[in-house]
Amino acid sequence: MTIDNIDIDSTIKRVNQLIAEDKDMPAGTRSLLEILVLVITLMANRLNLNSKNNSEAVSSKPPSSDPNRKKTSRTVSGKKPGGQKGHVGKTLEKVKAPDKIKTIKLNRALLPLGKYKERPCETRQVFDIDISRIVTEYQAQVLEDENGKRFTAPFPDGVTKAVQYGASVKAHSVYMSQFQLIPYDRIRDYFADQLGIPVSSGSVFNFNKDAFSRLESFDSFVKGKLANSDLMHSDETGININGKRFWLHSASNLMWTYFSPHKKRGTEAINDIGILPKFKGVLCHDHWKPYYKYDCTHALCNAHHIRELTRAWEQDGQQWAKQLQELLETINREVNNAGSSLKEFESERYRQKYRQILKEAEKESPPPDESTRKGKRGRLKRTKARNLLERLRDYEADTLRFMSNEIVPFTNNLGENDLRMTKVQQKISGCFRSQEGAEIFCRVRGYISSCRKQDISSTMALDLLFKGELPDFAN
Repeated sequence: MTIDNIDIDSTIKRVNQLIAEDKDMPAGTRSLLEILVLVITLMANRLNLNSKNNSEAVSSKPPSSDPNRKKTSRTVSGKKPGGQKGHVGKTLEKVKAPDKIKTIKLNRALLPLGKYKERPCETRQVFDIDISRIVTEYQAQVLEDENGKRFTAPFPDGVTKAVQYGASVKAHSVYMSQFQLIPYDRIRDYFADQLGIPVSSGSVFNFNKDAFSRLESFDSFVKGKLANSDLMHSDETGININGKRFWLHSASNLMWTYFSPHKKRGTEAINDIGILPKFKGVLCHDHWKPYYKYDCTHALCNAHHIRELTRAWEQDGQQWAKQLQELLETINREVNNAGSSLKEFESERYRQKYRQILKEAEKESPPPDESTRKGKRGRLKRTKARNLLERLRDYEADTLRFMSNEIVPFTNNLGENDLRMTKVQQKISGCFRSQEGAEIFCRVRGYISSCRKQDISSTMALDLLFKGELPDFAN
């Protein structure tokens, strides 16, 4: 590694050699210098870490927020600006039944004298919005018989108060709060300024709480769907609940999304959530060890492997890491070109290449020397590159499962993408003020995500919810 034309690796190596050769150096001074060299080594390594080679970074952190990311200038493609040929774009198109029609008449006084025939109009359409308040007053008929007894027509279901908010106000409020992540006070200002409707922050919270209660059956429904699915992605990320560290767990696939906050990250949380203990399909994850305690087939995220291999090559100069990175990327391209999986003989050919690279890596990144062991128990400390080598060797089947199983993806990106908006929420709000707030966020976001995966918009999903219905796929 070179920083400001200084070869850090060779400098550290020379310092270590001088410390080893100085036999008269006091033990305390030697220990202090060794610690300083270690700290400098760690700091130097961190200077060259970025979102492409740092596996310890939060996976849902976008590269654009990485201060160490190498920014490259765009290359000139020679293409014209805008959509390219063959690109399927989206633009405004005329509708067959416009909401309003305004007829524009010609001023015949300005036309030359003569007879004219009426021809089809030339039309142009303007798309606009009308943000307005709608107040519906229900007037229940009251009849009184000859004895003075009164009979009142029943009000519609849900109309229970003299003045109350309608389903659309509630749905719109929850949409802004839980999907767009707008703070309560700004939602209050929006309703007051744009619609003339007084909605307090407390009301917004109550609407969210109402949505949470209405989704109790859907919550159990999704857990069952995921537990019985063929493929599931799992991931977890830290969240702040009123200043305390919690974990937000996700379980998802192409059709369903489930979130849950928990104090723990490992098996206690996973068992309490209750999906993974019943799951027997293929679980795609980032090699979080507790997942391996469950009786299912595993598939590891190769995006993480690529980052770790990049670090091993860039930081430690491990040639094998670069070769294996290129091999994994090649296999992924071949799988995509083949449709979804490779034929058995092709998979075996790549598997042999994979093993050969790791076999050669043993020379470049050998295990620690057992003769240096000071005690009889424990595992000798290994370098990051060596740990990665052993993990890729021991978990070969889970790393390469995407080659031969057509439902297994190359990465766990779907699980990480499902969690990404949690990071946005934490960035905007700083934390969840209560565990109840975190639970509301998780359930409502899971519902919206599941609906969007099945081509139902967030707005429609919430409108149905507050009308006492659920989408057809949930029935």
